[in-house]
Amino acid sequence: MLIGRRELISGAIAATAAGDAAATVRPARLLEVRSPNGRIRAALALPHAAEPFPCWSASMDGMPVLETSRLALILHEGKSLGPGARYLRHRMHRRGERWRPPYGIAEIYDGIRNELEIVFEDPDRALQFAIRLAAHDHGVAVRYVLLAPRAFRLGGEATHLRFPSGSRVWSSRDEGEYAVSAPEALVPPPHPDLTASTDQGPLADPPLHVATPQGIALSVCEADRLHYPRTMFQGAGRDTIVTHLMRFPGRATGYSGPGDTHAAPVFAVDAPFETPWRVVLISLSPAKLLERAGLVQSLATPNRLGDVSWVRPGRAFRIRKPYTTERALACIDFAAKRRLEFVEFDAHWYGDGTDPSDATVPIAGLDMARIIAAAKAKGIGMILYVDRVPAMRQLDAIVRTYRDWGVAGIKFGFVWEGRQEDVDFIYNLIERCGRHRLMVNLHDNLRPAGLERTLPNYIALEGVRGNEQFPTARHNVTLPFTRALAGPIDYTICYAHERNQTTNAHQLAMAAVYYNPLTFLYWYDAPDKYASDAAWPELRWFDACPTSWDETVALGGAIGEHVAVARRRGGRWFLGAMTNEAARNLQIPLDFLGQGRWRATMFSDGPPAAQPRETPVAISSRDVHASDRLELELAPSGGQAILFEPL
Repeated sequence: MLIGRRELISGAIAATAAGDAAATVRPARLLEVRSPNGRIRAALALPHAAEPFPCWSASMDGMPVLETSRLALILHEGKSLGPGARYLRHRMHRRGERWRPPYGIAEIYDGIRNELEIVFEDPDRALQFAIRLAAHDHGVAVRYVLLAPRAFRLGGEATHLRFPSGSRVWSSRDEGEYAVSAPEALVPPPHPDLTASTDQGPLADPPLHVATPQGIALSVCEADRLHYPRTMFQGAGRDTIVTHLMRFPGRATGYSGPGDTHAAPVFAVDAPFETPWRVVLISLSPAKLLERAGLVQSLATPNRLGDVSWVRPGRAFRIRKPYTTERALACIDFAAKRRLEFVEFDAHWYGDGTDPSDATVPIAGLDMARIIAAAKAKGIGMILYVDRVPAMRQLDAIVRTYRDWGVAGIKFGFVWEGRQEDVDFIYNLIERCGRHRLMVNLHDNLRPAGLERTLPNYIALEGVRGNEQFPTARHNVTLPFTRALAGPIDYTICYAHERNQTTNAHQLAMAAVYYNPLTFLYWYDAPDKYASDAAWPELRWFDACPTSWDETVALGGAIGEHVAVARRRGGRWFLGAMTNEAARNLQIPLDFLGQGRWRATMFSDGPPAAQPRETPVAISSRDVHASDRLELELAPSGGQAILFEPL
């Protein structure tokens, strides 16, 4: 693999990557690095008289993905590292590995990439820093490296991304709705409750979905966010967006309880220090982005917990108020009957949560020892909900007590994420739970950045306008191409609810379409709703559907229109297809199945009803081969789930 070059200046040099290779003679203005398969190119243009900033760009198969875009880190006094920087040297690395996650969208993740590191010196401060550019078969990424061993105070980051003219961006913020705009016109709708307490202005949360005029699909994400504020994006001139580092916490309002919400426009780091990666997933079709979603995790810092064999994915049933021991035992029986792995006590099992309640003392009437013992006897793990406020006040007591009780994990609610101190709190929270063998599910206005690789007990997070809010079918088929590409998405499936805007088959398909290692089913339900097995034969799909996968194959889709994905666990395949408010017929080739005959059990939209949620589920089966094609007939706001088993 060569560092590519353009003949802009005679005497340009190239360095090979057979081993690490460095160049100290000033090269041409443009340095390139290519992905291992050679299809994706990332380039860095050195500062010069006409353009004082270092700039990056990228392409796939010769088609532009990122036009020339400025790069800079902002120091606390407002000056930047980047403009006018003096080139010192560059080096090529082959980095990453093929690695096996404890859970994921595939059995093996391929993190192998080529990286180009260019070292600069800031002429005004005589300090060295580097820009690291990565080219992977699934995308490109850039980060900054502060090299000088000293303390830095930073005031922001100005990583620009200029897309080909005519590109469109799908964006949202604070768990709100998605909006489509030109890059420079990012104005996602504010959330009526969440936006007021956080960074103001026309800002968007990653991931962003970008469609270029050439038909290339992109997802702009963040990876390896450690001791650094979470990023948002804002418009920055024609076809361009730029990073905005959060200065306030997200969701610091309402039910989240008291806390220090001061602004943090400046934050400190000790060098050497690497900033998070700014990642662009690249695909020739929107659907194929779903197969590339592992890049965020592959760019993250590897596991720091050591042995995580105790971490196990699965499905969960929520124990709701009013809380009694007998009601909890009935929920455990239901979970066992439906082959679920976990039950969860939700908010208020110990008190209000934002008052001085002790999160290690159940309310009167709950025999927690008996309940946990009953769950363990049936092979079911217990998850306990804890609000942010007691987590800040008594975390040591919580993790010690829950470990002694035999609890499997904690769902923390109303967690703030944004400023550096919020990010650090989350890291310390998850790590301390991990040291006590407790899994963690975080809820509220968060965004994934691969931390589940670094701390694998971080098994799920929300950060989405979830199914509990009864969104539209269009929203549901937007998420696979946006938020879901960055990591787990705790969507809390609300099956057969009277407020759903979709068919029940659409809800069934979510279990395969959305990846979440800890999937909550039947969110608003009590066991007695499903007392009659004969009335709910389609629930055997949920009974069988896992939450961690050996293989993922995208079968088609368009953002906001429809999606179809097949995922394999062991010898069985699970296919989910969903459409927006338009009825749709999808032709699905079955070549992903492999050799032999397969029994396909299909959970489809039945005869149309007055409302989508009233449409029954029709169950049928047929034998198929890999050479066959299935026609899926999806009702408006409908879907289909298919289980393939070898014969």
